[in-house]
Amino acid sequence: MFKIIGVLAGYYFFGFLGAIAGFFLGSFVDRVRAYGMGGVNPLSAAHRQAVFLETVFISMGKLAKADGRVSEDEVAHVEQFMQNLGMSAAHRQKAIALFKQGAAPDFDLEPKLKRFMAVCGHTHSLRQMLLVYLIVMAVSDGRIDAAEERLLMDVARQLGYDQAAFQHMLGMVLNQSHFAAGQAVSETSLDDAYKALGVSKESSDQEIKRAYRKLMSQYHPDKLMGQGLPEDMIAVATEQAKEVQLAYDLISKSRQQ
Repeated sequence: MFKIIGVLAGYYFFGFLGAIAGFFLGSFVDRVRAYGMGGVNPLSAAHRQAVFLETVFISMGKLAKADGRVSEDEVAHVEQFMQNLGMSAAHRQKAIALFKQGAAPDFDLEPKLKRFMAVCGHTHSLRQMLLVYLIVMAVSDGRIDAAEERLLMDVARQLGYDQAAFQHMLGMVLNQSHFAAGQAVSETSLDDAYKALGVSKESSDQEIKRAYRKLMSQYHPDKLMGQGLPEDMIAVATEQAKEVQLAYDLISKSRQQ
């Protein structure tokens, strides 16, 4: 009940982002009524979630326009993204407006990233998931061109990643989409699997297991939600976790032969 009240009140007074904040605040009140107070600060969590969503859609627009044009594949990716979030028509319009704002030729993304860092930057998982979302967005049309990679690198820098850390994450995310359950072990698939975990064929079993566990922890839904990632946005993290699991299984199978 309070979830609905929160959405209506937030939208009436503050628009789209207020509705998002109201949704999570109302959800929190409903949980407290049902289960009692658990020491969570609902206002800061709701604020982080609203800023996260705003930054995601604006950054997606900026990234889509980085190569000079917004492709049909990129538009379809954002449409699917909004559909997965279950947005209402009004909220979709606001999200599209944020996307178009970011896609404007003269739009400066830096102030938005500074605000993101001020509100969400202390949480490593939120910084990482923003970058993961944008990398997935960049490859939605089948490739990352030079302009997109430069923008991703600049965003990563503002999120606190140096060039080596960015390239490491880029390689892992790009190679976390090459697997299918039960696929045969081939030289190419095995190379992709090692890259997906951020390790090499020379890594020990212990090093590989450590990298696997670290990635699975980073993509764990409960951990991400606890740190402020909106519940409806967990799907991408869950999909990445599945790919990490498949990569690890492939490596383990190859080492048992």
